[in-house]
Amino acid sequence: MTVPNLVTAPFRALSAALGQDPLQVQGPGGNTSIKDGSVMYIKASGTELADAERKDIFVAVDRDAACLEALEKAGDGSCKDTVLDKSHGLRPSIETTFHAALDHRVVAHTHSVATLVHAISPEGRDVARQKLQGLPFVMVPYAKPGLPLTRQILAQMQHDTRVAILENHGLICMGDTVDQVRDLIASVEDRLAMPAKPVPPVAPANPAPAGFNWSEHSWLATDSAVTDLVLDGTYYPDHVVFLGPALPVQDHAGKPPVVLIKGQGVLIRTDATSSQASMLQCIADIFARLPGDWSVQAIGAKAEAELLDWDAEKYRQALAARA
Repeated sequence: MTVPNLVTAPFRALSAALGQDPLQVQGPGGNTSIKDGSVMYIKASGTELADAERKDIFVAVDRDAACLEALEKAGDGSCKDTVLDKSHGLRPSIETTFHAALDHRVVAHTHSVATLVHAISPEGRDVARQKLQGLPFVMVPYAKPGLPLTRQILAQMQHDTRVAILENHGLICMGDTVDQVRDLIASVEDRLAMPAKPVPPVAPANPAPAGFNWSEHSWLATDSAVTDLVLDGTYYPDHVVFLGPALPVQDHAGKPPVVLIKGQGVLIRTDATSSQASMLQCIADIFARLPGDWSVQAIGAKAEAELLDWDAEKYRQALAARA
């Protein structure tokens, strides 16, 4: 079978622009896809959208076969066996099933900070519904990425849906052209935009212990209200995958990449990966925008355990660590 090349310059440009904006995508998070007939190209697991114009990060899959996995009529939901050219050795994104099942030609999934601010909060979700009035959007309850999330998305979809707000996860925008999707993302971002509150620079008096540096986001440890929230739980999947559940308050044998010292600052390991650093920035970006009168809802210990024990996420972690 000759696989048509659907990965156009505009599609690469959109993907790269999303990946290079930390308010849209952090590290290897997020994914984009483009399809035509029975062929779909999607970002490979563990790669970064930021590299879309300088590396081959997209994998061609048999969309019909991926749809069968999405509907749980074949395969295991990983879509590994749907890859049309296995010579590169890459796996399709862990979220290939929902990309395949959505009928729109172009689909973009981001971990938009503006979306997450609303999507981790019950009050924020109500505000998002008001802000997005007039757009064909749905609100999707939290589910583990992969088949559980695909089930939830398909259960909420209407014939005209083009935007999905994923609770405690992110944003999906879909359309028939790259331009449509780009414009839709811009519209959602504009409607959901939240100003970041000014945060004072924090310079801990004590030197960082060996193997660590004090983070520029140390204000997370000195704003008592925010400190309580970031220590209380985890609010979206990629935090768990790259930083572990919540934030620890001391170093331990598991060698956490980030440690929060209450009242002093936040430590980050000197050998932390770029993905781990970007996840810490994401936490700071979200909590700098969260209104003080909104509550937040963590994904919970069971959801954290499911992510930590998941082979697909261990594969993505391993690739990101080598990047």
